[in-house]
Amino acid sequence: MKKISVLSLFVIIALPAFAETAPAVAETTATEPAVAAAPAAENNTANTSLYGQPTETETVVQQQPVIQINPVKETNPKIKFPHGLQFGVGVSATSGLNGFVGYNNKNFDSFWAKRFGIRFDFASFSPIKNKLNSKINSAVGDEGVEIDDNLKIDNLAMSGKHIGAMIDFYPFGNTWFLGGLRVSGGYMSGSLDLNADIYGKNNLGKIEFELGDEKFYYDGTEMKGRAKLNWKYRGPYLGTGFDLGLFWGFKIYMDAGVVFSDKSAKIDLNVPLDDLKHQSSGVAVTQSELDAAKAKALYDAQKELDKYPYYPLVKLGFMYRF
Repeated sequence: MKKISVLSLFVIIALPAFAETAPAVAETTATEPAVAAAPAAENNTANTSLYGQPTETETVVQQQPVIQINPVKETNPKIKFPHGLQFGVGVSATSGLNGFVGYNNKNFDSFWAKRFGIRFDFASFSPIKNKLNSKINSAVGDEGVEIDDNLKIDNLAMSGKHIGAMIDFYPFGNTWFLGGLRVSGGYMSGSLDLNADIYGKNNLGKIEFELGDEKFYYDGTEMKGRAKLNWKYRGPYLGTGFDLGLFWGFKIYMDAGVVFSDKSAKIDLNVPLDDLKHQSSGVAVTQSELDAAKAKALYDAQKELDKYPYYPLVKLGFMYRF
């Protein structure tokens, strides 16, 4: 009986203790899946404890944003301003002192960009007019240019100018040597003036000449007249040329082309009426008769000039391109 009583007492004491510890074990077992799943939740802002609050022992893991850096393409320094800027100075046989400013850069990667350029072109005889006319008259000589037995032309004077814009096309791009060849098109406007004295001296008693299919003569000792040509042109320009490199950025340039003018050159003639007579009759010529003969002569000459409404432009000089 004592043994049974002791055993019964042990059972009575042990059962409550086992009943209190069993839920804790079960509770611990129930939390194990949450602990095992913790690595899968590393991307959360913070892990939480059983009651939803961050624990002191757990580490907060945050995902850092991924920054992608796009590579920056380097720009060719040879296409930056002022590379391609160009200017030149030279002479034009039909316009005087020539100059231009423009742009053309052969270092562009684009097939077309490296082949096109633009220029603003201008010229004038004014800076060299006196020296040029002096040279012309020195070449003509003191005797002038004889146009008839007793008539000559001397004291020539030339003046002119032009201004325009052109687009240059270099078909060979920056190919060595051939890269300097170009075809140019644009628009030009300008003028040309030529003046000359007509001088006659009486050596045989008469100064004879023909005007408008009629023959006249002066019976005085001498005569002085004036011939004039004026050409005001404007229109499309088409030409060709080249840039020939020398050293650093210096080049020789040449242009040759024509302006398809809307007008041809106009001419005028002034001859004195004093001592002028008809060769056939020896009767003095009236002003109306002189005007009619002059108009006929100018009309015939103008018909020939109207066949050539193309003003030539030839230029040669030095240029520099950055």
